[in-house]
Amino acid sequence: MPDSGPPVGAPLASLYAAHRKIYPRAVQGRVRRAKWAVLAVLLGLYYLVPWLRWDRGAGVPDQAVLVDLQHARLFFFWIELWPQEVYFLTGLLILGAIGLFAATSLFGRVWCGFACPQTVWTDLFMWVERRIEGDRNARIRRDAGPPSRDRTLRRLAKHAAWLGIAAATGGAWVMYFQDAPTLVRNPFGASSQTWFFFALFTATTYVLAGFAREQVCTYMCPWPRFQGAMLDADSLVVTYRDWRGEPRGTPKDLGNGDCVDCSACVQVCPTGIDIREGQQLGCIGCGLCIDACDDVMRKLHRPEGLIGFETLANLAASTAATADMEPGPARHAAGLAARRPPRLLRPRVLMYAVVLAIVAIAMLGALLLRETLSLTVLPERAPPFVRLSDGGIRNAYLLKLADKSHEGGRYMLVLEEAPGLRLLVQDVATDAAGRPVLPVQGDGVASFRALVTAPAVPPAAERRPIRFRLLDAAGRPVAEAESVFLGPQQ
Repeated sequence: MPDSGPPVGAPLASLYAAHRKIYPRAVQGRVRRAKWAVLAVLLGLYYLVPWLRWDRGAGVPDQAVLVDLQHARLFFFWIELWPQEVYFLTGLLILGAIGLFAATSLFGRVWCGFACPQTVWTDLFMWVERRIEGDRNARIRRDAGPPSRDRTLRRLAKHAAWLGIAAATGGAWVMYFQDAPTLVRNPFGASSQTWFFFALFTATTYVLAGFAREQVCTYMCPWPRFQGAMLDADSLVVTYRDWRGEPRGTPKDLGNGDCVDCSACVQVCPTGIDIREGQQLGCIGCGLCIDACDDVMRKLHRPEGLIGFETLANLAASTAATADMEPGPARHAAGLAARRPPRLLRPRVLMYAVVLAIVAIAMLGALLLRETLSLTVLPERAPPFVRLSDGGIRNAYLLKLADKSHEGGRYMLVLEEAPGLRLLVQDVATDAAGRPVLPVQGDGVASFRALVTAPAVPPAAERRPIRFRLLDAAGRPVAEAESVFLGPQQ
């Protein structure tokens, strides 16, 4: 019979699990050194990039990377993007997403373990914590003991350091939206919005890196939930080689594998999981358990690599090859012989590479072909046309001329494919040929009202396509826009 559930009136089992504080232990090794190097590079870029300068000429911000909300511009070294060019940011996000998918397919959660901001700042906060409160055992003893002056002073020092780092993080963030030297020289002259985002990023950094830590990776972040769809048997992931480590036991007992059940891998894990239990949601792929296990293996004079970056295909092949063998050098050799180099070129990776190349080429082409001068024509619809006293028909248009260069200029406006129509632009001069001359400042937008008139004879068509074209001083076309001329129904 199917399970009918608990008896009526019986208390329901709680689905709530109390948070268990994790005390990661410090570890040294190749992976840890690689993580420190990545951390230094990423934090260095984050904090220093707002101070880089890039000369763009007079009257233009000289900050190399700046989101200028006041003038609606995004500056990135020699590139200047306008609001209507937001598709470049969309392309960058697509490139980042596809690149992340490809990296996950090849190397598992390498982003989570090495480059994610949550991982980077949490690593920094834990380093500060160890420097002030001691390593794992010292922190456990201090937390389990009675309150003391030493514990209080250490905690105050730790939280002060955390708040300092968090404030530097929030301060660096707002510098991407305002000139960094100006903001530092006069912080109290900043707007309330600047102070709000400074406080927001300071608070989130302090809470997420100082307190939430592994809970962000396990419960809050959506990435672990769908990254499994990007992994396959040839993805490199942090793996415990159970074919070599089992059965666990002390080194003195014959017949045991290489794992001595010391729990060093668990003690160094920033999320508190046991990698020996296989692939888990909480594993961020940081690889610190590799360094911890290798250190134990060296002390026992056994080969390193009981935990390592391995493909699930190789793990399965080694397990099958050593299924009937006793622990020892022969089983170790057989397990290694069954391994194969990871297949980097496989359909999934090739698909990501093709999509990545297509998007990158499209963005590069759009950037190279990007116009520095654009003309937009908006017909006035209220009314759609006006009948003049002499019987002629007049349409009005709003012209917007955007010059994305820093020089500006004066451009002649002409009508193409519009025989018989007369063009007039209000409040502008004309050249010797009677063409309106439209001035526009560099890195600016100018608006003009244009009037196009059709004579009474012959009668104006109900709908007629026209083309506005801008000419430079040499008479070369530099921008154009299409519209329609509307007349009465025939």
